[in-house]
Amino acid sequence: MTAATDSGAALTPRKPRFSYLVATAFGLGYLKPAPGTWGSLAGVLASTALLLVFRAAVGLRFGVSLSVFPIQAAGRLFDPFVVFQIGWTVTIAAAGVWAASRVAAFAKAHDPQFVVIDEVSGQQLTLLLGGFGSRHGAHIIQGLVWANYPLAVFGSIEPNWKYLLAGFILFRVFDIWKPFPVRQAESLPGGLGIMADDWVAALYAAAGLWIARWLGL
Repeated sequence: MTAATDSGAALTPRKPRFSYLVATAFGLGYLKPAPGTWGSLAGVLASTALLLVFRAAVGLRFGVSLSVFPIQAAGRLFDPFVVFQIGWTVTIAAAGVWAASRVAAFAKAHDPQFVVIDEVSGQQLTLLLGGFGSRHGAHIIQGLVWANYPLAVFGSIEPNWKYLLAGFILFRVFDIWKPFPVRQAESLPGGLGIMADDWVAALYAAAGLWIARWLGL
């Protein structure tokens, strides 16, 4: 009897606690109501905190340009915070795919509601692609030039509550609405499907931020 019990216990997979910690964004996924909203809020706060910590690390006060520490890449100058932010966003995305895959497999659910690392990642991608960074930093995307006149010059923007709120709302709208191909991205296998729909929603939200800036809002 004891041997059978021990054998059955051995067949029971151990709960991947670290994966749960990552997938739930340190427990935010258990908050009610709307755990996805809490995950998105964590993404906004994380991006803002990253900027403040990065500036403090290089000994600069808030509001001072980071372009005094330029990084030469492909013949152009990039704001080092943006380079750091890209690396951080990719790291969170990769960790999210790994953790979400393990948690979904253990929970035997395609997309458990308490998994919110996808919202954290999607919100960070929204702000990254939306130009969040140092206002005085070098431009990420140089505008098209026709007849020597710039048609558009897209640069980074200093964080402010209106911009962050707009990014937060836009991402939540597209994440919940799921226009094509957001919903279709959910059909991808494992953690990739859990994460990918939020990345596509982030593309819509980032485009919304650029349109708002172009309109001067």
